[in-house]
Amino acid sequence: MTKENPEYNNFRIPIPSRFEEVFTHFYFAENKSEKLISKTLLPSYQTILIFNFGAKPYLLSKQNTKIEVDKYLIIGPIKQAFDYVLPPDTEMLTVNFKDDAFSRFFGNAAISEHLPISPDDLVNDDCFGMLCHELSQIQNIDRRVNRILEFSESYLANRNKIAEQLSNFREQSLNSIKSVASQNSQTERNMQLQHKKYFGYSAKEYNRYERFLKTIELIQNLASSTSKIDWFEIVTECGYYDQSQLIKDFKHYINLTPTQYLKFQQDICNPIS
Repeated sequence: MTKENPEYNNFRIPIPSRFEEVFTHFYFAENKSEKLISKTLLPSYQTILIFNFGAKPYLLSKQNTKIEVDKYLIIGPIKQAFDYVLPPDTEMLTVNFKDDAFSRFFGNAAISEHLPISPDDLVNDDCFGMLCHELSQIQNIDRRVNRILEFSESYLANRNKIAEQLSNFREQSLNSIKSVASQNSQTERNMQLQHKKYFGYSAKEYNRYERFLKTIELIQNLASSTSKIDWFEIVTECGYYDQSQLIKDFKHYINLTPTQYLKFQQDICNPIS
């Protein structure tokens, strides 16, 4: 993302290899200016845990619902874009769960349909309150990350075999639901339910989202090399029926048209790239 404000620090923190099936990355952001900083987060189909160490940031949904982050909050799976605002003196660190990892920490991922929620509502003690207090005493960001990773090991359950097979399925020419169902002698319907249970969304939902991601990437690449986008090329390359279907996806995920996205993309955070 373009760093247009030197008083707004934000960066991704990579994950050690032994945690790569659990988290995609950590993300740090702080506002050292005297003004509100507003950004838009693209959908990622991930569940994220936000730790806040300063002034309270807040999230704004498409319906303009305002949700403040006090000390910590879980949101997701993030299926549509939302705006978030960092007041002066905000300092936050986010933990980005990968695939079925949320269910490995907190049980059935279907509960994520009811997020945002405090993580303490999903466990039987105040462990996250104690962790957040401990993190607030640590000033070094890398040490905070290491403490979170250390903390997570004691709560991480063994991975379900079917969830692992679905997560690791890479054969583009085959249907993941059909293939994994066949491998485990289960019906496709049961496998669809398993996917929803462990990931918090259906395979069909995610396939549509992956097409949208491919479209975003192609648009960004073309925009950097040409002054005019050929939208019919986008439609054909990304497998849309027509331009109206392309626009419908953009409105669904980020509430912008493709041309509006091009105009405002410097203020949009892509959690994947």
